[in-house]
Amino acid sequence: MAVDKIENLYFLGARKFWVHSTGPLGCLPLILSRRNYSAGDLDRHGCSRAVNRAAKEFNDQLSRLCRQARRRMKGVKAVVYVDVFAIKYDLIANSSKYGFKEDPMRVCCGYGGGRYNFNSTSQCGSKEFQVCDRVSQYVNWDGIHYTEAANKFVAAKILSTLYSTPRLAIADVFLPQIPSTESELVS
Repeated sequence: MAVDKIENLYFLGARKFWVHSTGPLGCLPLILSRRNYSAGDLDRHGCSRAVNRAAKEFNDQLSRLCRQARRRMKGVKAVVYVDVFAIKYDLIANSSKYGFKEDPMRVCCGYGGGRYNFNSTSQCGSKEFQVCDRVSQYVNWDGIHYTEAANKFVAAKILSTLYSTPRLAIADVFLPQIPSTESELVS
């Protein structure tokens, strides 16, 4: 069914598709604060194993869908699958290596203290919330979204194409082709 949606866009003239997987949802303070997880429910970085398993299963199906779309649509320039889960999980697992000083699960804009500084009834934007002083040292902004610094990290990894299947140069896929000869310019 989802390939049909891509095919509809294809029949309307789309030829380049960049499909991002979901991230490690089991690492979001919003998810982690909803129930009391036992130590066995969490991985070594404090993320919910079950929620991340579900996210990985979704991503596996999405990756298969992209492969299927590449086979079915002739003339498509690209159906690129990007493993955002791997990028974001690496950031959480190695946040200090990448220059983030705060616990990657702790929100910058939140309320309530504790490991996450997150309270679902007093989220960022409510009258009780507080914003951290050093935003660039945090991965997580509000329990759901990443900070600008973390998003820059994620964007750089996406644009590297190291997490893309197939691995195509971004310029080759998404920028217009520049003619290399005079005859190409004229035609």
